Amino acid sequence: MASKENSGTPSTAPEKAYVRFSHKTIDGVPLIAQIIDNWEKLVHFQARPDDLLIATFPKAGTTWMQEIVDMIYKEGDAEVCKRAPVYERMPFLEWPSIPPMPSGIEVLDGMPSPRVIKTHLQFKHVPKSFWENNCKMIYMARNPKDNLVSYYHFERMTLTQIDPGTWEEYLGNFMQGNELFFSKFYKQTNNLKKKKIQRNVLYIFFENSFQNPKREILKVLTFLGRELPDDVVEKIVHHTSFESMKINPMTNYTTLPKILPKTIFRPGISSFMRKGQ
Repeated sequence: MASKENSGTPSTAPEKAYVRFSHKTIDGVPLIAQIIDNWEKLVHFQARPDDLLIATFPKAGTTWMQEIVDMIYKEGDAEVCKRAPVYERMPFLEWPSIPPMPSGIEVLDGMPSPRVIKTHLQFKHVPKSFWENNCKMIYMARNPKDNLVSYYHFERMTLTQIDPGTWEEYLGNFMQGNELFFSKFYKQTNNLKKKKIQRNVLYIFFENSFQNPKREILKVLTFLGRELPDDVVEKIVHHTSFESMKINPMTNYTTLPKILPKTIFRPGISSFMRKGQ
């Protein structure tokens, strides 16, 4: 798998005070350069049989599903779920080491089981140990039109991403299947549909979760082999609503820029949790 340097499209907005992360590509997919530089560690990551992998295209409801799963694991105890930010409770598998934050792999290696792990990798790039251990996986998909709008605003805001340029340029690149950070949408979702037939995968739609969150939460409960009283399920529905999560510092990523000395988010552009619609 050949990789190449990629510094992104020249910015169309003034960014003199901000420096975006450097990038490389692997199989045509742009990633933060440090991820590619440590690719062998990622390839050889050792999953455990009771690991749960939450896989999504970026901005497709990842954090939402993470919080739902944590609430299920903690039997609806919202206070316990506030023990740490979501990115610490359920580490980002491919996240590189950016001192003082360790890499996702470093955090996961020191975590007790059962672990819940987040990834945006294409399924062909997910470490083989997940398949070998028949780990359960939840894939959350979102309508591509809504997904792209949300992702565009996110890429404008965060310096870990390639500069998206204008909306017209971004939309054109997406429709033509050109490089987008982390994955190629249609390839990601189509590959998953093939895996779903033969693997231990739950396929959830963002829109269904928005329209009937209790029904989708019950699907996750069943998939995880757990049972909870109806009043606890209702509590999970409330705690994981967009309105609740947007003001919860343990889910809205407002703690991340305070931890990292290097600027991650450009202020005044957008918020990590924007509209959730």
